[in-house]
Amino acid sequence: MERRAFLRASALSVGTMGAVGTMSGGAATASAQAPLRVQVLLFDGVEEQDFVAPVEVLGLAGRMSGGAVTTTLVTSGRPGTVTCTYGSTVQVAQGWSPDRADVLVVPGGGYADKTGPGVNRLAADQGFLRRLAAADALRVGICTGTMVWSAAGVTKGRNATTHTGAKTDLAAQGANVVNARVVDDGDLITGGGITSGLDVALWLVERFLGAKLAQRVETVLEYERRGTVWRA
Repeated sequence: MERRAFLRASALSVGTMGAVGTMSGGAATASAQAPLRVQVLLFDGVEEQDFVAPVEVLGLAGRMSGGAVTTTLVTSGRPGTVTCTYGSTVQVAQGWSPDRADVLVVPGGGYADKTGPGVNRLAADQGFLRRLAAADALRVGICTGTMVWSAAGVTKGRNATTHTGAKTDLAAQGANVVNARVVDDGDLITGGGITSGLDVALWLVERFLGAKLAQRVETVLEYERRGTVWRA
């Protein structure tokens, strides 16, 4: 898709960029006319904070930018009700549509319970993993959501991070584990544990819409980003 290719080339061509998230000359790589389309994947056992944080940040950024970001909750299969880690239920109206996403965010949840709902079930679904690996979108993993990308073979040989409790497993599966809250490895962005979803989403805002909007979102949320974004 021509617009998606433009967004990717704009964001990844570091040598032609001015401020991070903008083209040299200051023009944002997403706009109300060509919004950044973000899909956030929900599944039984998903950690509430893992997906609520990016939905809040990106939703606010979309409102403040006049629609330059759209955020949609999706399931890995058919639409339906998702039951989260702590019992919250969310009615998700859409299944994942890879051709309608510029960014796919995979949150974490349930990693410690190998037999219960959560990321381990996603990682065991070979059909889903094949679709995930083939997705033509910017790949984002939050907390143990990174382990789903790892199961799909995406993180092998790449710089990435995850929840501290899963870093040993991530390294064993071939990733170069970076001890940073947000790791940007080009077309793969990963975050550490749980609340790092705030920082990951704010980095997406900065990368595609500029630091000024990211700072405005921080001000409204009364939240200050932690640590430094590690970039390849």
